[in-house]
Amino acid sequence: MTTYDILKDSPALDERSFHLRAMVLDTLIVAGRGHPGPALSLIEIMRVLYDDVLNIRPNEPNWEDRDRCILSKGHGCLALYSILADKGYFPEEDLKTFCEFDSYLGGHPEYGKVPGVEASTGALGHGLSIGVGFALSARIHKKDWRTFVIMGDGEINEGAVWEAAMAASKYELGNLTAIIDYNKIQSYGPTSDVLDMEPMADKWRSFGFNPVEVDGHDVQALQKVFGALSVEPTKPTVVICHTVKGKGIPVAEHNPMWHHKNALKDDELASINSALGRD
Repeated sequence: MTTYDILKDSPALDERSFHLRAMVLDTLIVAGRGHPGPALSLIEIMRVLYDDVLNIRPNEPNWEDRDRCILSKGHGCLALYSILADKGYFPEEDLKTFCEFDSYLGGHPEYGKVPGVEASTGALGHGLSIGVGFALSARIHKKDWRTFVIMGDGEINEGAVWEAAMAASKYELGNLTAIIDYNKIQSYGPTSDVLDMEPMADKWRSFGFNPVEVDGHDVQALQKVFGALSVEPTKPTVVICHTVKGKGIPVAEHNPMWHHKNALKDDELASINSALGRD
């Protein structure tokens, strides 16, 4: 199955998806900096996890029996901050302080500072190792909470990811789910040019994971996939989410120039407002 086959019938974005994108982009506009491309490809993945999958208590972020969700691709934190604020982990008003000198909302998420953040991530390639530790801890303490680790496709160039994958398979961590935001573009170009990771599903299968491929912008498809994760309880799962970098802003889609922005030009701001229906 090709990426085209998976994404060709991708449904139109609904009101909630546009609302979360508006939160991301308004934060970007106020701060004048951030990683919009990697955040916009994450929205539906984060939305389904926090709306429908994770067993969490936003008013009790350190609840012992909560599911753990690690955003290993920490540069996509605008999506994480937006969903955490939307869920009530912290006031939405605080998004306006993103990347200010004295703000707790930095350019990468920090554990212990941002409510709901399970691990400090930014140095790419380490989230899955942390997730393996979390999953082993749940087993040792006979807890039934689950661990989810969201990685970027460029991030999985890192060798540490595959060391962690081998450990997850060795210990038969069925309570661990890896999620790949497979938008096909990393910081400076297509992943196929930088370091081709295909055949993606076969790679993970060979490392002992149960791979599932899905349209990462199809909310119903994501709900179905995440709702059936206990099919092989002794095997870790990887959900390969085929996504579009910059999804929802036509000028940003498939465009590596929108990986990071230090400032928005007038025409770029106009494109954002047009895509959000603010003409």
